[in-house]
Amino acid sequence: MWGRNVYDSISKFLQFQLTVNVVAVTIAFVSICIISDTPLKTVQMLWVNLIMDTLASLALATEAPTRSLLHRQPYGRTMPLLSTVMLRNILGQAAFMVVVIFLLLFYGHLLVDIDDGLYASQDEPPSQHFTLIFNTFVMMTLFNEVNARKIHGEHNVFQGITNNPLFYCIWLVTFAAQVVIVQFGSFAFSTAALTFDQWLWCVFFGVLTLLWGQLITTAFSSIQPRAFRSSATSPSREDSGWLSPDSLQTRFMQKKRDAHVFWIQSLTDLQTQIRVVRAFKSGVVEPLEEEYNNDDDDQRQQHQRHDHEQQQQKISRRRAGGGLVWPGGPPPPTSNLSLLDNSSLDVLLDPETASATASLPQVDGAR
Repeated sequence: MWGRNVYDSISKFLQFQLTVNVVAVTIAFVSICIISDTPLKTVQMLWVNLIMDTLASLALATEAPTRSLLHRQPYGRTMPLLSTVMLRNILGQAAFMVVVIFLLLFYGHLLVDIDDGLYASQDEPPSQHFTLIFNTFVMMTLFNEVNARKIHGEHNVFQGITNNPLFYCIWLVTFAAQVVIVQFGSFAFSTAALTFDQWLWCVFFGVLTLLWGQLITTAFSSIQPRAFRSSATSPSREDSGWLSPDSLQTRFMQKKRDAHVFWIQSLTDLQTQIRVVRAFKSGVVEPLEEEYNNDDDDQRQQHQRHDHEQQQQKISRRRAGGGLVWPGGPPPPTSNLSLLDNSSLDVLLDPETASATASLPQVDGAR
């Protein structure tokens, strides 16, 4: 929100400053070419620059952010600093100011009934004619500063103006300083004191900038196609500041509910994947364990058959030799008999084997 507010503050200041610059440069260049003089003197232009740079930057760049900033889409990386709405405001207001200034320059003495100062010499005192032009230019600049507060095509340029005390304080101080400069500036500012009626004319032209701004906004918003609008530069009623608190609360609760459902679905999917992995793992490991167990049983049975065959061969040799002769050396110790399996014990305890063993002669040293 603060980032968007800073971006908007910079855009507001640029919209105001570029408008004043276009008007000032146009007036100075055209008037020099036509009458070899300019109605805006050097010191007067310094005062205008002070209004544009220092005071306007403080007034336009100090507005606090509002919730309406979050109702628009964020600015993209390729978004131009000067939007289409800002360009139409700059060119529209600049054209209006230039027309009014040149109207007063060539026909102001007839409109306000004052002496013509168009071809006055350099040695003559400042004329009310050129002072009227300078004062009108400043008044239009001050009222256009109010227009510059809105850069997205809003109609109500006074919305939220009371929430920024620095803005209207600077505006009032600038207006009061302009009154002092015009009425008491004399040779220092090349001005002559104006009457009350002449001040009303100047303020009238300044107020016309507000009406002209409304006309520009209404005209362009009606003819500009929807395809060329951006929700970040020209928000619509559905997604901008026309949302009621109830609709905002409803939208917030809907987003919160959607987020809750998303997390539940994610956890459910994760649990399902874990069960699938476990089922796959159990289905692969158990057959392998059964295969290993079957191989062990086969090997055990083969060893048992091999032991049984050896025992049969030993018994056959004892019967054939007539004595208890252990092949390959002395008889094994008694503790090794525990290593014989059940099949070998059955053979040794067989009745025929026992009778054959009883008829064998005793060997010395054997018990």
